[in-house]
Amino acid sequence: MTPTSNAQPCESQLSGKRVLITGGGSGIGADMALAFAQAGAAVTITGRRDGPLAAMADRHPGIRGEVVDVTDEAAMAALFAGLGELDIVIANAGAADSAPLSRTSLAQWQRMLDVNLTGVFLTLREGLAHLANDGRLIAVASTAGLKGYAYVAPYCAAKHGVVGLVRALAQETASRGITVNALCPGFTDTPLLEQSVETIVSKTGQDSEQARDHFRSVNPSGRLVQPAEVTATALWLCGPHSGAINGQAISISGGET
Repeated sequence: MTPTSNAQPCESQLSGKRVLITGGGSGIGADMALAFAQAGAAVTITGRRDGPLAAMADRHPGIRGEVVDVTDEAAMAALFAGLGELDIVIANAGAADSAPLSRTSLAQWQRMLDVNLTGVFLTLREGLAHLANDGRLIAVASTAGLKGYAYVAPYCAAKHGVVGLVRALAQETASRGITVNALCPGFTDTPLLEQSVETIVSKTGQDSEQARDHFRSVNPSGRLVQPAEVTATALWLCGPHSGAINGQAISISGGET
């Protein structure tokens, strides 16, 4: 039996659509890949490690993987050239790191910008060059693109940059019927959050449940956002009657922002 995403898309919703999702080997990207494939799309996912991509491809025949670093301009250009025309491009790849700004190195700062902002820029730029009219460009940002959080200043700066990039590009593409939007999840139940939990445990001596409680408490609903909730928003943006939603940074955070 083919596994299903909790987003539960209609099987014909995206029939025949060609989709690229960066960072599709785990977390939100993996949930999106499965849901879009279940909706009838042909989905290409990218990541830096072959193992997670191959595991996702095994979960659905509509998914295929390509090992690519989103910060490598030449590699991204070659990827898109090989894919040809696309209908939907989702810039999801990202990474997080934490430290007080006073102890943040230039290398840490640059890494956060490279992965979380430059990678989105290259994905959207190359995606736009290969996008069909009435296509969809989506960037997965964060509530960190809408507000500040202590100890993740470079991450916040990068995600604010993603929101600005989306808003600017939306003005350039609207006449072609192309929409460009950002999804801004709050703390989401993904492997990326688990890394943050492990960091808190190692630095404070709290146990993992206490660390998770910290992230749950930020959401007024008292829980973590689920990947399927982000996926459902992406499916809506790519479905019928969504053409007027353009240049938006959509908070998926239970009321946090």
